[in-house]
Amino acid sequence: MNADGHIFCSRWTRAKTLEAVAFGLFRAATYVVIAAALYVFGDIAFKGGAVVFQKKAPFVNVPFLTESPETLDIFTLPADGEYRLDAGLFKRLRDANAEVRFKSTVSGGTVTFSVPVGASLHVGNTVYRALMEANGVEPLEHTTQAYAAGGIFPAIVGTVLLVVGSMTIALTLGILCAVYLSEYSRHSPFINFVRLSIVNLAGVPSIVFGMWGAAMFVILFKWNVSLLAGWCTLAFMVLPIIITGSEESLRAVPKGFRDGSLALGATQWQTVTRNVLPYALPGILTSSIMGIARIAGETAAIMFTAAFVISDKLPWQVTQVKDFFFSGVMALPYHIFVVSAKVPQNEYTARVQYGTTFVFMVIIALIALTSILLRARARSKYRW
Repeated sequence: MNADGHIFCSRWTRAKTLEAVAFGLFRAATYVVIAAALYVFGDIAFKGGAVVFQKKAPFVNVPFLTESPETLDIFTLPADGEYRLDAGLFKRLRDANAEVRFKSTVSGGTVTFSVPVGASLHVGNTVYRALMEANGVEPLEHTTQAYAAGGIFPAIVGTVLLVVGSMTIALTLGILCAVYLSEYSRHSPFINFVRLSIVNLAGVPSIVFGMWGAAMFVILFKWNVSLLAGWCTLAFMVLPIIITGSEESLRAVPKGFRDGSLALGATQWQTVTRNVLPYALPGILTSSIMGIARIAGETAAIMFTAAFVISDKLPWQVTQVKDFFFSGVMALPYHIFVVSAKVPQNEYTARVQYGTTFVFMVIIALIALTSILLRARARSKYRW
């Protein structure tokens, strides 16, 4: 009985005080982590969204999403002359220098224009070369800023190809390995060693996988820096997650499903493919979502095996089909790393960092959402 006369009220002891304090600290730490995550993602969404979206039609920054990155040339044209340029290229010149008041006339598809005294122009390599060639002007003294113009379309394509290709390989090998370990293997020291090795591989740093992939696929197999080398490296990196998740999902299927199928005369392979694997599919897709989240953001693994700093061609712009698999690509995580840490910083690179990160998050969310929808469909189809 406590001081108030209630016999069922517990006494407030020192142990309960410590428990309450610990609980409060854990809850506060959780709220701090959630607040920090919301701040980071909110900052990226706000600043990155401002780069991708715009207030005027078509309301999306189409050049940023569809063009290749360019090096920006900064120069000054003599103000006492008139210059000619294709109308489309002139629009790009004018848009990149909105603060400059050009005097221009249009004749057909060509624009004749002049510039104010001392106006400093910022244009990409394409416009700069066209301007020099169209007017017979010798190359002017100019400075350059890498990654200061253009867009990120090649990096978007490369990221999607790397994720889809590596997950296809990882799911195929991972499910087959999980089926063997769960349905065919017997308990033995060797199988226990294999399972322990798989668990340990899940904790290996990505830089180790990158160096191993470079040594194995790039140098030993002579695949060079290519899509295929990147696919295999990322697939082996995420394989432990897929195998572990798939095996646990297979083991969760009731044993009666197997016994009933075998009793009706089905082979073990028929039992696995028709009575076990479909019911384990939601769990397998869950592990694939975790795998996507890991490989999509990898920079260390692909910088040695698949990613280029900049590429003039898209993977399908090749002469032979085999060249598609043996050509390197740009990738959003590596692009973010290069723009933020490897080139001189300027106003445009700051915008590119946030815009690229925002697009990267959206792409990963869409790929993960696809897996979630497939998992939900499988759960609604197979109930047990």
